[in-house]
Amino acid sequence: MPKNELIGGSLWEAYSKKVAARMDNPVNRGELTEADARKLGGRLVVADHGAESCGDAVRLYWVVDDKTSVIKAARFKSFGCGTAIASSDMMADLCVGRTVAEAAKITNIDVERSLRDEPGTPAVPPQKMHCSVMAYDVIKKAVALYQGVDLSSLETETIVCECGRVSLGTIVDAIRLNDLKTVADITHYTKAGGFCKSCIAPGGHEKRQHYLVDILRDTRAAMEKENLHKRMETEDFASMTMVRKLKAVEKVFTEQLRPMLAADGGDVELVDLKEAGGAWEVYIQYRGACMGCPSAGTNTLSAIEAVLRQRLGETIKVVAS
Repeated sequence: MPKNELIGGSLWEAYSKKVAARMDNPVNRGELTEADARKLGGRLVVADHGAESCGDAVRLYWVVDDKTSVIKAARFKSFGCGTAIASSDMMADLCVGRTVAEAAKITNIDVERSLRDEPGTPAVPPQKMHCSVMAYDVIKKAVALYQGVDLSSLETETIVCECGRVSLGTIVDAIRLNDLKTVADITHYTKAGGFCKSCIAPGGHEKRQHYLVDILRDTRAAMEKENLHKRMETEDFASMTMVRKLKAVEKVFTEQLRPMLAADGGDVELVDLKEAGGAWEVYIQYRGACMGCPSAGTNTLSAIEAVLRQRLGETIKVVAS
């Protein structure tokens, strides 16, 4: 094991025996050539991938049978740490005998689990999970090269947790469906943030486009807004606080009244809301083409009042000021 991976006996123990063995004696390290491909009756595919965060790089060689798309041989070259070597070696093992389409489904989690000594004990410490991600990424590159497609077409989801390959959609769905309130809850339900932890918040060893703290905040805010709208739609107008009454009226203006008037070049503004003898008077001012329109005080006023009464209750009266 390289010295930079050994910091005390406890860290050594964080690696499985399989990882240590493949670090020292990788069985698939090497290269395949066009001559090898001809001997095996297949096509040579060579893919490269590098990890900017740590400077590691891996080159993957495949020989693929064009008739069956089965990977007949796989080799790799790795420039980096011992964990990258072990992960790449196992990745090559997992590819052989599968079709290209089947290899495309191999994840970094599959690589890491295949390196475990015991099913429930991780093969590497969390901060080294990115090495198995590199193996996953180079497989995607090889698939794209073989199929003659753009690499981006193979990634249909935005990945937030690279270590666990957990997508943005999965995290948002978990928060919504299970009413999650903390990052720890997200990790428990999805495993995101449970490895190198760079996706939890800014400041980790790898910069991310999305962080769990921001996703949680934004999703909870959206949920609260949706719940508020639902409460406003079902709650009796008379029992609302003044602030919520104003928001409820403004919501009807935004969703129905302004689009209705805008069709003829007009607009309307909410000026005030007052209680008067058990009723609620909504004071408005016309804008645009509605100003000076002959029907502004009759048909248009009645239409606005009808919409507000339908949405909020029969106690609404509209007053044009």
